[in-house]
Amino acid sequence: MAKTGKTVYVCNSCGEDQPKWFGRCPVCGEWNTCVEQVVYKPTNGQVNRSASASYTSPLTSTPLTLAEIETTSEIRLNTHDEELNRVLGGGLVQGSLILLGGEPGIGKSTLVLQTVLHMPERCVLYVSGEESASQIKMRAERLLTSQQVNKSISQQEEVEQPQRDNFHHYKTADSLKIFCETNLEKVLEQIKAVQPELIIVDSIQTIWTETAESSPGSITQIRECAATILKVVKESGIPAILIGHITKEGSLAGPKVLEHIVDAVLQFEGDQHYMYRILRAQKNRFGSTAELGIYEMRQDGLRQVSNPSELLLTDRHEGMSGVCIAAAVEGVRPFLIEVQALVSTAAYGTPQRSATGFDLRRMNMLLAVLEKRVGFKLAQKDVYLNIAGGLRVSDPAIDLSVITAVLSSNLDVPVDPAFCMTGEVGLSGEIRPVSRIEQRIREAAKLGFHDMLIPSSNAEQLKQLQTSLPKGITLHPVRKVEEAFRTLFG
Repeated sequence: MAKTGKTVYVCNSCGEDQPKWFGRCPVCGEWNTCVEQVVYKPTNGQVNRSASASYTSPLTSTPLTLAEIETTSEIRLNTHDEELNRVLGGGLVQGSLILLGGEPGIGKSTLVLQTVLHMPERCVLYVSGEESASQIKMRAERLLTSQQVNKSISQQEEVEQPQRDNFHHYKTADSLKIFCETNLEKVLEQIKAVQPELIIVDSIQTIWTETAESSPGSITQIRECAATILKVVKESGIPAILIGHITKEGSLAGPKVLEHIVDAVLQFEGDQHYMYRILRAQKNRFGSTAELGIYEMRQDGLRQVSNPSELLLTDRHEGMSGVCIAAAVEGVRPFLIEVQALVSTAAYGTPQRSATGFDLRRMNMLLAVLEKRVGFKLAQKDVYLNIAGGLRVSDPAIDLSVITAVLSSNLDVPVDPAFCMTGEVGLSGEIRPVSRIEQRIREAAKLGFHDMLIPSSNAEQLKQLQTSLPKGITLHPVRKVEEAFRTLFG
């Protein structure tokens, strides 16, 4: 059946469409994001005959006052993954739509499949538009770490207890339904037939709908498919996780409206040359966005890292300059990280500034404070900063560790390995107080540090609250950067 359509120009960033080509989007202001799309108008009531019509709510909504609205506690599904539960705020909320993004090969599909395999009590519909069913089964077998998963338990073979447990785990995974399809209407039919308790879509860029005849992965297709899945999720109360691609700039592919309509946006990141993976919440309507989960990528899948400090501090660089330990906090989770700095004479006329895992602009600000307030001339020096382990930390409490590592490398004097520190550095060289100081101190004492530099304001706060601190660690309150350096280097 022939259908007529018109050409519109859509912004890749925000989804705004205009009848004419534009260089700069009139809504979001981004340049060179204009993409030509052909929009077809459905005929003969095609939209009403689609599978999404079967989810139309029979109730008519009416405006209500705040006093008339009944509130109930959120019902959450336990994912049996402490890291994922922490990032989500306690588990999957019924009727929520989650968007998980990350670079290719970072482990998005592995994380989701591993999670649903640990939820045998839930009926899960896994919609795959990228992999075949056999590929998913091979990954599942690897994640379950069983050598004989294809054998039936009914044979009653003599196996060791760990293998028998794996058999049971694999059999209970029969509640996982794999459906390899990219047509949205067929996916909705299976959702209605299976009635799952959780929906996984891998990935949203591969799903297409008949109501929009542009190619899969286009702005129009992603917007229409995401809106339809959102309607199904909200009306049925079934939570759904959408796996999304990212662009070369690192942002989620598709219109910006995709991030607006979902309830949570999770970013799975990490350097492929390192074994650690970080799960962050960029948006979360049911929890905090300050939490993060840490995983270790192994051959048999992702392992939850419950104590990241022990892994990040496996090597103690005694006698080496430019290395300092910082007590950082992400959300409510304290951990110690290793800050490395290298200062050398500039080989060219313009000194180089490079930071890995830390904000480069903030590092330049700290270098200016170090030169202005302390008197160390770094204008003709190359400065390189690295957060060990491939982590990216945004906690301002590691400022003191950054300038200490830079100064240690510049003087070629090592920092005492018994010291760790925390504190935010202001523009006048003062050490500003940090949050959750008690948790930072306990984490440092647990890992065997005997001395710790803390802001004087936090030390006075601890005295007023009469907080009982762990034994074996000595606190050194400092008000200025100069005091911290005198304590460390004499």
